[in-house]
Amino acid sequence: MQRKLPRLTAETAPFWHGGSAGVLNIHYCGSCKRYFHPPAPVCPTCWSLEVGPRAVSGRGTVMTYTINYQVWHPDLQVPYVIAIIELEEQPGLRITSNVIGVQPEQMAIGMPVRVSFTQLEDIWLPLFEEDK
Repeated sequence: MQRKLPRLTAETAPFWHGGSAGVLNIHYCGSCKRYFHPPAPVCPTCWSLEVGPRAVSGRGTVMTYTINYQVWHPDLQVPYVIAIIELEEQPGLRITSNVIGVQPEQMAIGMPVRVSFTQLEDIWLPLFEEDK
């Protein structure tokens, strides 16, 4: 099944294209020195315009997750894991994504993960897998 792809903007393109170089780009504020996601033209903490994408490690920790068993489309393979990942660069810096390569019954809160990318057209989806 083809996923619905995001609409690219000046702010979001570095996030969705970073995977072409194996890089997870997260927006960073030069004024308050904080990362934030999703990307935006203004820092949500201090309202500075001094923001832009910055490469991060792509490593994080599963904060919470859910396992989907519902077949929403005939081509959809279930079960699959949707997780909130806290990136190691900053407490509270979180991204929602799928965790792949892990059996659902092996999922755990606190599991270390690292980013991997899947290309669909001109989008590189950041997915996560267990970081052993």
